[in-house]
Amino acid sequence: MKKITKNNEWTAIWREGHTVFIIDQTKLPFHLEIVELRSYISTANAIRDMLLRGAGTIGVAAGYAMAQAFAECRTDNDLKKAKLYIESSRPTAQNLFYATNRVYEEARNAENSEKRAFEAADDVLHEDEKHSRIMGEFGAELIQDGFGILTHCNAGKLAIQGWGSALAPIYVAHEQGKNIFVYVDETRPRLQGAQLTAWELAQEGIPHAIIADNAAGYFMQQKKIDIVFVGADRIACNGDVANKIGTYEKAVLAKENNIPFYVVAPCSTIDCACKSGEFIPIEERSDSEVKSISKSLVANPESDALNPAFDVTPARYISGIITEKGIIKPENIYTLA
Repeated sequence: MKKITKNNEWTAIWREGHTVFIIDQTKLPFHLEIVELRSYISTANAIRDMLLRGAGTIGVAAGYAMAQAFAECRTDNDLKKAKLYIESSRPTAQNLFYATNRVYEEARNAENSEKRAFEAADDVLHEDEKHSRIMGEFGAELIQDGFGILTHCNAGKLAIQGWGSALAPIYVAHEQGKNIFVYVDETRPRLQGAQLTAWELAQEGIPHAIIADNAAGYFMQQKKIDIVFVGADRIACNGDVANKIGTYEKAVLAKENNIPFYVVAPCSTIDCACKSGEFIPIEERSDSEVKSISKSLVANPESDALNPAFDVTPARYISGIITEKGIIKPENIYTLA
């Protein structure tokens, strides 16, 4: 088995030469397995099939897939087709498009396109590592000793390299010795919270409990939750945010209960071409994800199911967006685009 550590820390994605290595997130928390991705098609398919998840990690993988395409494609036309194939894997994730465009633009006219492509993809990963720590430090300033914190989906080290996005403030606050407790939404239908966020928090020894998605309002009413942190897959120029399905509900509940609701995401998640959330494409996934858990049927097999993967939280429900440039009011996020 290939190494899963880097500087004595596990990491969700890395490369050796032209081969990309990832932790298969579909196997967590029960098995820790590494998958080798040797072509741009296999890397793009890993994104599509959700072997890797989280805006940042999707972006890094897409950057590496674009670099693999430079190594594999012999004509400009083939390269453009490869780019479109990669970008079709998860249409809502802005970091994916940021990474493919960056690698493509930096490499296509370089003297050694293949070498420059992989260097550019490495740069995307290294910048995520740097920015996630900065976001964590900004966000930790909002966390007081004794806070209860709600998260939704997974936005930790599996999702963005380094410290994650929404979990970064939690990691830093824990490092600072603050007494905190994390309420982890299970995040149906793929259970990213119950399986991935909870696994990460357990690895770090951070006190937490998994709660059903429907229980967040109850714990808010009980005054157990003091602040909410979520990640983002795309941020429109007016401050509307697309994130995992169910985020909008949590934002509305937080507003009703006067609880601060913060989005944590790097500037690469901002889509400067998107005026508002109504223009963000929402990925629709298979109904089997709703009707089954780990291939075990949990719903009436004769019924149809609807499965939007994301929803849009309007800017008016967001207390602030934590980026590597600071904590920005949603209505001012366009200044960073």
